[in-house]
Amino acid sequence: MSKKVVLSGYFGFKNFGDEAILSVLVNKLEQYNHNITIITSNPEYTGEKFKNVRCVKTFDLKNIIAELISTDFLISGGGSLLQDTTSFKSLIYYLTVIFIALVFQKKVIIFAQGIGPIKNPLGTILTRLILKYCTFISVRDSKSAELLKSWGINSELVCDPVFSTKIPYTDKENIVAIQLRQFKTLNKDFLDRLAYKVINEFTNENIEIYSFQDEIDLEICKNFANTLQLLNPEKKITVLSNLADKEIIEKLSRAKYLIAMRFHAIIVGLLSGIKTLAINYDIKVEKLSSEYKLPILDLHKEFENQ
Repeated sequence: MSKKVVLSGYFGFKNFGDEAILSVLVNKLEQYNHNITIITSNPEYTGEKFKNVRCVKTFDLKNIIAELISTDFLISGGGSLLQDTTSFKSLIYYLTVIFIALVFQKKVIIFAQGIGPIKNPLGTILTRLILKYCTFISVRDSKSAELLKSWGINSELVCDPVFSTKIPYTDKENIVAIQLRQFKTLNKDFLDRLAYKVINEFTNENIEIYSFQDEIDLEICKNFANTLQLLNPEKKITVLSNLADKEIIEKLSRAKYLIAMRFHAIIVGLLSGIKTLAINYDIKVEKLSSEYKLPILDLHKEFENQ
């Protein structure tokens, strides 16, 4: 039977990982002819990408409430929505959407999320209280499941939705793919040392630098490309930006080697059989790297200790 479903997540920001998760969700729900509403920061972009959905702007509270009143389900996720590392306001926003749905006695599904870290005591109390009333919770890593268990909340451990992405087989080319994003502890000294290592370790390979979310990634990708070019003016270096999800997967899967910060870049590397080095800027990257026994480069340690 067709149902009405509202999707809440980090949608519309043109971030590869979250847009890939949204694609998985929409494709699965459309198979059952459900009516879909997406809460998105960019209704025009999301509406163009998914033709048969309704879109509501992220902070359009009046219309969000109207959609939640008339829905059968709210699905919150995936990704890392319920954490305050990004910001406490972000955590409160996603909890508020869930709370509104619960007030109107709607079924709430927490979908394939990574829970935490939550450092603010009030954030912990609110998250714990609200999640107790959700219909079903699935998490994408064992530490999230353990945290919820310590709160007395049951959850199911599942793979991140991007693991279900079909990766086309392709012969590997002589390419080192590098994926970077802006982050408060990613400083010039770290990037200079990384550039030196890349130039000296990969003497014969071409380099492709990927911006997954141009608003956050592109400037640092361009700066890193300039640093590499200064170290070796003859090196072929390409910065790739403004790519659709499918283009990112198709291009990235050709590489022999990958150095990546973003969680979902690492997943694409795993699915594509690329030799991958993760840059640990966030606990979710540490969890993923540990689970799949990937080498990891910590932002806070010296290169020589890796």
